[in-house]
Order: sequence, then C-alpha cells, then structure tokens
Amino acid sequence: MPPRPRTVAPATSAPMSAALEPPGKEEFDIDEVFRRLREAVAGLPKAAMFDLRDQGHATPFEQLVGSLISARTRDETTTAVCKRLFAVARTPAEMAALDEADLVRLLDGATFPEPKARDLIALSQRILADHGGEVPDSLEELMAFRGVGPKIAALTLAVGYGQPAVAVDVHVHRVTNRWGYVAAGTPERTMQQLMERLPRGYWIEINERLVPFGKWICTGERPRCSGCALLSMCRQVGVTAHR
Repeated sequence: MPPRPRTVAPATSAPMSAALEPPGKEEFDIDEVFRRLREAVAGLPKAAMFDLRDQGHATPFEQLVGSLISARTRDETTTAVCKRLFAVARTPAEMAALDEADLVRLLDGATFPEPKARDLIALSQRILADHGGEVPDSLEELMAFRGVGPKIAALTLAVGYGQPAVAVDVHVHRVTNRWGYVAAGTPERTMQQLMERLPRGYWIEINERLVPFGKWICTGERPRCSGCALLSMCRQVGVTAHR
C-alpha cells in the first residue's frame, strides 16, 4: 500500500528554532546536512555550471555566459550548448565579434536564443569597453548587464571567481524552505535569509548540492521523502504528499 499523504503546517514567518524541535525530528545540524547531501548526490548528474567548471570552463566570462544561457534551460541542454559555443568563442572579444545570427544558431536548443544572443553580444561589448575586457567581480556591476539577475551574478562570482555568493534557483528556494531553514516567499528573500544564516563556507556549495538534490530527490511534486537521507531533520514544510 502506498504511503498516506502527509500534511504539514505551512511555513511560518521565521526559520526554525533549535529551542523547539518537532516531535520525532532531530536537531537541524547544517554541517551534518551537507555531509549527507554530498553522499546523496554523489552519483547524480551535476548542476550545469559546476559540470562546465569541471570540464575546463571555469573562467568568470564562461561562467557568466553559461549562467545566462542556463536561464529556463535544462542543465543537460545548457552544458551541450555551452560546449558548442565555447568551441567558437570563450572570451569577450571573441563573443563580441560573432554575427548575431550565427550566435543564435550556436544557441540552438536553449530557451529564448534570440534575446540571449543580443544580451551576450551586448555584455561582451560592455566588458570590453567599460571593464578593460575583465568580467566585473561585484554583484552590483554584474547585475547592471541586461539579462543578468541575482542568480546569474551569484553563480559568476561563486564559480568563476570563487567568491562566497549564494546562488538561489528554484531548487535552492524550494528545498531550503521545505527544510524550514528559511521561510521566504521569493528566491530573492531566500537568498537574503541564507546570507544571514548559512555559514559562508557553504555559500558556493549550496547550489552545487541542491540543484541535483532538488531535481532527483526533493522534487517539486511528491518528493522522495521515504528514501531521503535528510528526512530525520527536515521539517517537510508544505509537503502534503510524498513517496
């Protein structure tokens, strides 16, 4: 017989308190959480930007370009498109020199290839003209580029520059709220709360671990709670049905 749906109270206005643990749950230990996360996702496909990093595409420019391409595009598609593009252009000068129609063809498979091509050429030109050919290393300067939001900027800093930065996508947002570690209605609020609470040593790693974890285990609908290594600590906020 399949497990009966579980009803859990909605998120409150504040993250969990260690002073009051729900019945049957362990204290939420973030160091233990990451230890278990590493084991849980070890055999799963990597998040796209970390996959590209490990395949030799770790420069700030490649990470900025890849992160922009990844918006609303599946990780496996992002990786394939980026590898095709980087075989032709890996620097701002090479990207700016591309014909827009050729760039659109190189982006085939990614979502919104036409506006992304325009944005990539425009930001490459601005990097050359305003930043001496170097990708800016601040969140504010990166977000001044058209098409670059908080997640893209944070991934560029985190993976490209190795700077502590919290990149919050749909998986990081959903999972950390489901844990009860934060209580935020938007990815932007989740990012802010994680920056206030999460130890800086995990700022880069949280996206690397939670993207595959959220895609394959802690899914949006009917998460795989029964086989999850974090079940004993997770508050399962908002979970009404699971496997």
